[in-house]
Amino acid sequence: MEEKFKLDNQLCFRLYTASRLLTKAYRPLLSEHGLTYPQYLVLMVLWERDGQPVNDIAKRLMLETNTVTPLLKRMEAEGIIVRAPGKVDARQMIVSLTVKGRGLRRKLSDVPERIGGAVLCKSVTPETVPSLFEMLDDMIDKLG
Repeated sequence: MEEKFKLDNQLCFRLYTASRLLTKAYRPLLSEHGLTYPQYLVLMVLWERDGQPVNDIAKRLMLETNTVTPLLKRMEAEGIIVRAPGKVDARQMIVSLTVKGRGLRRKLSDVPERIGGAVLCKSVTPETVPSLFEMLDDMIDKLG
């Protein structure tokens, strides 16, 4: 068999596996608060800047609006966010955190450190993380 067709030689498989396992590591930390990983990502975007249009949230997460909208509807039903028509353009929905959504920031404050500790290994150290981010950002920019 040609080397280029071996699964172990595929960067995409390593990235896919790492992503899947990383998301799995988040599951127990988030599920105790009734959250999924995609909901956590939305929360992080809103914790950075509350009161954003749906389109801006989708763009920040590098997702399509039609992927984000059902997620936001579920979060609204759970009382984490509210969606309201924009003041300038009523067709544009603005997403804001509720008291519950803002409170989750404190409740989840240990998640980044816990996940950070889970991924540290012989090649991923606090010193190598910035270069790993740079490599991944370059790849994302090229592919995006």
